[in-house]
Amino acid sequence: MCGRGFRGKSGFESEAKGMDLLELGPERIGQPCPQQNPPLDGTKSSKKLERLGEPLSIREVACLIGCSVWTLRQRYLPAGLPHLRLRPNGKLIFYKTQIIQWLLTEQQKGGITL
Repeated sequence: MCGRGFRGKSGFESEAKGMDLLELGPERIGQPCPQQNPPLDGTKSSKKLERLGEPLSIREVACLIGCSVWTLRQRYLPAGLPHLRLRPNGKLIFYKTQIIQWLLTEQQKGGITL
């Protein structure tokens, strides 16, 4: 085909090594798998998670605040509701503790004015 002899689907000769002969694996590469690494003491990572709170979707935040998703996007995001956007047009992620802290701060200021 196209001037070349057909050698099979892959186009490699039959003498090619199989995957079992390549000896790939964490012990060969020199980097241990994550399962082989001992977990951190847990204090640093758990404190960060506690400080942020659990991750919430935009619907969960709207339910927490008591408004619609549309209202959340149109009113609260421009007012500074803390969130994380994964990509320029990607999913929004909120953290519960940050949301509650922001709401309490805004309540002390006297409410949100737009």
